[in-house]
Amino acid sequence: MSTDLQNRRIRLASRPHGEPVPSDFLHDTAPVPSPGPGEALLRTLHISLDPYVRGRMNDAKSYAAPMEVGDVIVGGTVSEVVESADESLAPGDVVLGYGGWQEYSVEEVAGLHRLDPAAAPVTTALGVLGMPGFTAYAGLTAIGKVQPGETLAVAAAAGPVGSAVAQIARLRGARTIAIAGGERKVALLEELGVDAALDHRAPDLPGRLAAAAPDGIDVYFENVGGAVWDAVLPLLNEFARVPVCGLAANYNATSLPDGPDRSGALMGQVLAKSLTLRGFIQREFAPTMFEDFQREMGAWVASGEVRYHEDVTIGLDRAPEAFVGMLKGRNLGKALITLD
Repeated sequence: MSTDLQNRRIRLASRPHGEPVPSDFLHDTAPVPSPGPGEALLRTLHISLDPYVRGRMNDAKSYAAPMEVGDVIVGGTVSEVVESADESLAPGDVVLGYGGWQEYSVEEVAGLHRLDPAAAPVTTALGVLGMPGFTAYAGLTAIGKVQPGETLAVAAAAGPVGSAVAQIARLRGARTIAIAGGERKVALLEELGVDAALDHRAPDLPGRLAAAAPDGIDVYFENVGGAVWDAVLPLLNEFARVPVCGLAANYNATSLPDGPDRSGALMGQVLAKSLTLRGFIQREFAPTMFEDFQREMGAWVASGEVRYHEDVTIGLDRAPEAFVGMLKGRNLGKALITLD
């Protein structure tokens, strides 16, 4: 590899206070590294933009270690092998990895997954056939346990997780209520065949949600929190299940919301209705469920029973603005960066 080749990177310049701003990101270049034993040099083709990355920008304890100031911003990637020190990969192979926001990365071959571009578009490995799709599948199967005839509601339903949840629930015989922000997203959800698509930005969400769920809600797949959760909670049926996947409404919050402490009222509902609220990170289910997911979701996508949308931004330098836009809900479907 030529030592003259430079690696374009985007690093964490400072920890955001609230919504990330351009000065929180540092754009720079560095020499392209060489792979060592068991490693491969990869050229990034596509980068996944995901809400969890906002949490890792904070210096706070969570399910994954925070990024340090100066680190390359983390993220899943689809990349082309440039050079490999392991014979199991050859130049030109396309792999799923975790190279982050940079043009080149060196990764351990053992942690890479080779993709077959003939089987499905490689970007689906970052979306419907990857972590977001598996998050939907695992949370709905292991925690939601949705049954035919039940009513399911899902927030952020036009995103990669929420849209997969709605379609899997429909395939399993549930009545599906999909909640998203804006007319464009509602139209997309109607195209996917949900039973009801609601715009949470329109007036009187609680009233419209109650009308869409006359028999209450048996499963609520939580991606958002905030006002959507406030509308859902009174409608949860006895023994309802709530897989808690994300709380996007709070990711940029710098303090607790105004108003009285409502945790007592929440716990009263949990007790009175025998509710199950279960937070989860998809990786806990991977050892037992990922093969089933690949088989079922792969077949659904191939047959067209599950459809997906991708919101692609061209150019590594535009990753920060696209990331902030995703946190604001501007993306329609899976948010991706395709390198120019």
